[in-house]
Amino acid sequence: MSLEESVAILNRGRGLRCILCCSIASRILILFLMIIWRSLLASYDTSASINPPCLSADTYAEDSPTSDVLFPKLGSAIERSIVWDGVYFVRVAECGYEYEQDYAFLPLLPSCISILSKTVFAPLVPVVGFRAVLGFSGYILNNLAFVLSALYLYRLSLAVMKDQRISLRASILFCFNPASIFYSSIYSESVYALTSFGGLYYIMTGSDCSAAFLFALSSCARSNGFLNAGYICYRKLIDALLYRKGAYLRILKNLLVAALFSLVIATPFISFQVFGYSNICKGCSLTETRAWCKARLPLMYKYIQEQYWGVGFLRYFQVKQIPNFLLALPSLSLSLCSIVHYMKLWPELIQSIGLLSFSQKNILTSSSSSTTSMNQSNPVSFSQKNSVPVSQRLRRNRPNRRAIMGEAYLNENPSVFNKANTAQPSPMVILPFILHLMFLSATAFFVMHVQVTTRFLSSSPVLYWYASQVMEYGGSRRRWGYVIWAYSAFYILIGTLLFSNFYPFT
Repeated sequence: MSLEESVAILNRGRGLRCILCCSIASRILILFLMIIWRSLLASYDTSASINPPCLSADTYAEDSPTSDVLFPKLGSAIERSIVWDGVYFVRVAECGYEYEQDYAFLPLLPSCISILSKTVFAPLVPVVGFRAVLGFSGYILNNLAFVLSALYLYRLSLAVMKDQRISLRASILFCFNPASIFYSSIYSESVYALTSFGGLYYIMTGSDCSAAFLFALSSCARSNGFLNAGYICYRKLIDALLYRKGAYLRILKNLLVAALFSLVIATPFISFQVFGYSNICKGCSLTETRAWCKARLPLMYKYIQEQYWGVGFLRYFQVKQIPNFLLALPSLSLSLCSIVHYMKLWPELIQSIGLLSFSQKNILTSSSSSTTSMNQSNPVSFSQKNSVPVSQRLRRNRPNRRAIMGEAYLNENPSVFNKANTAQPSPMVILPFILHLMFLSATAFFVMHVQVTTRFLSSSPVLYWYASQVMEYGGSRRRWGYVIWAYSAFYILIGTLLFSNFYPFT
């Protein structure tokens, strides 16, 4: 092992410890603010603690003692803290899927909460009551998942960005992101971020099976989780196209593997739709059958979102929703700036979706004539040139930032995702992240309740990479870094205040 490799491993270990401390500190801060705001202010909606008996008598809750708990006030305080979507998740964990609208909440989080409450935290049931234990399990699970997701994001950022300073700062930004309140509450954001970041990291390391497994879990946590199959498909497609002419069997094998992994990733979400169809539609008479059950392709999730939450294309474009658009404006602006930034760095590659050319000459876009002449006068090998971290090269050569950030690489190895020996991010590796963010942003703006954009986009690594790079620049761009930090701090404060007391927030 060389000295440089030893130093890199040492720095990586220090970075992981730093992210571990920051993620734990951020969760303690969020929980502290939640307790403070709930102590100082009265809840807007006090119905959160109302919990009617389960429709089915054959449940664990019916067998658990509901009276004579040791600390009823503590249990009541935990139950009152379960607000907004957390009420649905806890109800499903306690009673299963009872009503049609419950199927809008995918089963990974409530299943994990139910298992923890009946096993690890079962001794706490006589102390605070079963529903309080469900809430407590949800808080523990999501905060632990957040810490692990922050560690995965750091390792993913190192693999993609090839720069420790940018990776470290991006991960710290995630620890204090504007949607932090949802990562510490009983929402699916934490488990989705963990499975998503973990899957992306394993793609970068070449562990496709591990990535597919985690992506499958992500599609069991949130409906957009199955979109992660696009990362594996993109990788296999690029690998197939990079094979030389005549390697038809390898190309066919890659395409079949991509299709198989995509099926594995989508199976949990599809199975859940089948489960809902069998529970709601089968055994009903024609007069009782729901409208979506009669459709040629009965999509339960789509119907529930439209019927109960009013989700649909341009449905939210109303004058009365202007405040919600303003609430989502910072997140949408950051997303747009991120996309535009990388599109300017690699315009030809972005416009061709990475398929224009696989020769290094065409991928090296945005290179200026000054950079070319400099390389001709002072020839240096690619590995030597890139041994200097991106952050230092940006500071030393600000006029040629675009050329520096736009450099890509491809060698004879057909996989462009496993470049551990370069110190420069590859545009072909970052491209699927950008395309994914573009799709999510368009969906949030045109289809969804726009105020959820803040938390919906918070699991995109591109936002944190771009913000970290902005803070690396000097001059006026560095001031935007302070704006990003101020935006995060303000949304953390206002989010913990409003959300914890059952006021609307994203």
